Amino acid sequence: MKKIKIENKLVGDKEPCFIIAEVGVNHNGDLSLAKKMIDEAKKAGADAIKFQSFKAETLVTKSAEKEKYQRTKTKESQYEMLKKLELSEKEQKALFSYCQKRKIIFLSTPYGEEDADFLEKLGVPAFKISSSDITHLPLLKHIAKKKLPMIISTGASYLEEVKEAVKAVKSQGNNKIILMHCTNIYPAPLEDVNLRAIYTLRKTFNLPIGYSDHTLGTTVPIAAVAIGAVAIEKHFTLDRKLPGPDQKASSEPKEIKEMVKLIRDTEKALGAPLKAPVRGEHEDRILGRRSIIAKTDIKKGEIIKNNMLIIKRPGDGIQPKDIDKIIGKRAKRNIKKDVSIKRIDI
Repeated sequence: MKKIKIENKLVGDKEPCFIIAEVGVNHNGDLSLAKKMIDEAKKAGADAIKFQSFKAETLVTKSAEKEKYQRTKTKESQYEMLKKLELSEKEQKALFSYCQKRKIIFLSTPYGEEDADFLEKLGVPAFKISSSDITHLPLLKHIAKKKLPMIISTGASYLEEVKEAVKAVKSQGNNKIILMHCTNIYPAPLEDVNLRAIYTLRKTFNLPIGYSDHTLGTTVPIAAVAIGAVAIEKHFTLDRKLPGPDQKASSEPKEIKEMVKLIRDTEKALGAPLKAPVRGEHEDRILGRRSIIAKTDIKKGEIIKNNMLIIKRPGDGIQPKDIDKIIGKRAKRNIKKDVSIKRIDI
């Protein structure tokens, strides 16, 4: 399976999981808050931090309702909510520069062609595509022409829709695709996560498959890595009590830090597919296993019988599985009681 390079990171099998801390709109339109989130993502060990690039006027009608999880007691429309959460191009440039200074990868989700063009000029190393735009094939094709890696979330999608999106991107000569399994509910109930869909995506597309997480806690992203997710995206916030549509379903810095640690621990534990003793097990193979031991003194020339033998630790002699090969043989030399029998003894 092909690996995808995003700035200085390789994403794919046998590579460290690519971890994206997703700010989304949790900055609340506050540049100083956004910079603090960059600092916290870096401290937590994330590889990248992701924002959103959009203009409310071109994204949503002024009468569109909020999604259920976004609703509050106010009668604010989705347009009014998003208008307050826009980041200007000047602000995005400042955040991009700050990410370079802090040595963390800046990513953003473009919601329109102009947004994608701006991000390309800004110098992003990849594009992140929202689950909501997986059927926006004109936008996918426009972005695909830029020949940068595309990380595509697949929340709320049928497999056929994912196939159409991948086909659209590849039709523009861009094969640098990472698909992200996702359940587009905030927060997502565990019974709706369906992590085994990662296997289906992997088998169907032979592409790097990651997981964009909307659950609470760290259990699910760790499990996703354990079954082969090569990238993890997780919403985060400085404080779940802050106002904003995504805050309650996001993780705070200490949780992101714990998630990163657990992912790295999981990667160490996953190791390699080879089934063989590791370095530290060799002592146990001798001291913990058994071998064939002389139950009595055996004289040179004597025929070895079953009642002369016992199987005990240590395992420094002939293995128990070969006992039938020992019985009936003649001892080449005297063998003392309670001593392991070696090949040179028979």
